[in-house]
Parts: sequence; structure tokens; C-alpha cells
Amino acid sequence: MDIGLIGLGNMGFPMAARLRETGHRLVVFDARAESIDRAVALGAAAATSPADVADRAETVLTSLPTPQAALEVATGGEGIIHGSRVRRVVELSTIGPHTARQLSTLLADRGIAMLDCPVSGGVAGARHGTLALMASGPADEYAAATPLLETLGRPYLVATEPGAGQTMKLINNLMAAATLAVTAEVMVMGVKAGLDPSVMIDVLNAGSGATHASRDKFPRSVLPRTFDFGFATGLMTKDVRLYLEEAAKLGTPTELAETVARSWEATTESEGPDSDFTSIVKPFEASAGVIVDGRHDRHA
Repeated sequence: MDIGLIGLGNMGFPMAARLRETGHRLVVFDARAESIDRAVALGAAAATSPADVADRAETVLTSLPTPQAALEVATGGEGIIHGSRVRRVVELSTIGPHTARQLSTLLADRGIAMLDCPVSGGVAGARHGTLALMASGPADEYAAATPLLETLGRPYLVATEPGAGQTMKLINNLMAAATLAVTAEVMVMGVKAGLDPSVMIDVLNAGSGATHASRDKFPRSVLPRTFDFGFATGLMTKDVRLYLEEAAKLGTPTELAETVARSWEATTESEGPDSDFTSIVKPFEASAGVIVDGRHDRHA
């Protein structure tokens, strides 16, 4: 069975590589020709548009940066809905429940099923097939797609209603955004007080203060000052905004989320939306006048 994949960015490309490594025939499209060329070098077939992908594959995966991009790829003039072969779309992007429900309705009108299936686990998870996949949609479509999803990681059927997977992803990303922000804040405080940042991370990870940020993001991208974890600040800010929008619709408290959002908005403004999201430590550093530098030559 041919699989389509549209969107070959930081997450989409390693997922394409994973699918090829596990023997799937793959047809791909991206707005950037160089990204298509990289996938072709792995053995994927190139398509000329989302509609072309949907002409050649029954199952089309999409990994896109924004709700607007997801709508255009699915329903635009050269969108998936114009394809002749596609039977189901698996939306791996983080686009919010409202857009997911809208897409589900528009695709259903053309006889195309949709699984809302955002992912978590970062570039490494995409590369190694260890993502968490949060699916919602028809149970039979989930069952049909499960073997494919298991190639990418561990899938969960959150609910059968469209958009539920997006709600779960927004919850997940708010937690990730909050822990990265608070880890940045406390690390800056410790360095200002004279503590060694590498020792701080070791102690946090040995105790109850350990988080994914302290175990992975700080050792890999902040302490060595590489800021290359592989997720954009602007995308995390977008996800936090989507969480706030959904919480407002539901009438649930957002005091902590609003505080977290301010840190991400400030980072997007100061570091730019394309900066790596581990750059959230930089505004805290600038305010305190210190640098969280774990390199052995940091005092040189």
C-alpha cells in the first residue's frame, strides 16, 4: 500500500525516513523542493501537489505548522479533497480542536475519513519511531491505520469524536511549555546564586524536580549552548495560544497557562519565531545578567 506524506519539516522528514526504513512505499510533497529531494534520496516518490499525493495514495499523512496550512493543504485548489484515490487523512499536525472538526466535516463531504492524530516526542521520537500519537476519529478508521501508526510510535485512541486528539495534544504541550519555562527560570536563579548549572541539572534529575526539560532539553541544547533541539519557539507559542483559546471556550481556569504564555510570547518577540524553543532561557538570562552555560570552558 502506498502511503502519502505531506509536510517534510522538522517532524515530517524524520517520519518519512522512519516509514521508508520500515519498508513503506511513500509518495511525498512539500512546498520546498529541497525537502522533497531529500525524501526522494531515501527512496520516496515525489508528488507535484497535495492533490497529486491524494491521487496516488489511499492513506495520506499530513505534518504541517499551522491550522491555516492544514486547511489549505486539505481543501485548497490543489488540496487533498481533489484526489481520486485517497480514502483517509491522518492529520499529525497541531491545529486545535476547532480546525480539526472543520477539516473532518469538509473531508467527510467528499467521502474521505479523517483521523485527528497529533504527535508528541520531538525529532528524536519521529526518527526512532517512539512518538506518542493521540488519535480521535472513527474506530474502524483507527483500527485500519493502527499498523501504520505503530511504525511511528505508540498510538492511543483518545475518543471517536473529531478534535479530541487535538485537545489532548494541547494539554500535553501546555505541560511541556510550562516545564521548560519554569526550568529555565530556576536554572537562571541558581546560576545567579553561584551554582554550577551542570551540577544543578544532575541534582534535579536525581530528585523530585526532574522533568523532560531537565532530563533532555537542557543537557542536549541549553548547557552546550547549541539551541538545536528541533522545535520552533513560534510553534510552541502557537500551541499555547490554542490551549488558551480552547480553555476559554470551555470556561476552565487559565491563570497558570496565561503566565506561561507571557514567557513564550516574550521569547518569540526577543528571539524570533524561528528560534529553537530551548531559547526560552535567553530572556531570563538577559533579565538576570547571567548565562546558563554548562561547557567546561564557560569561565574562560
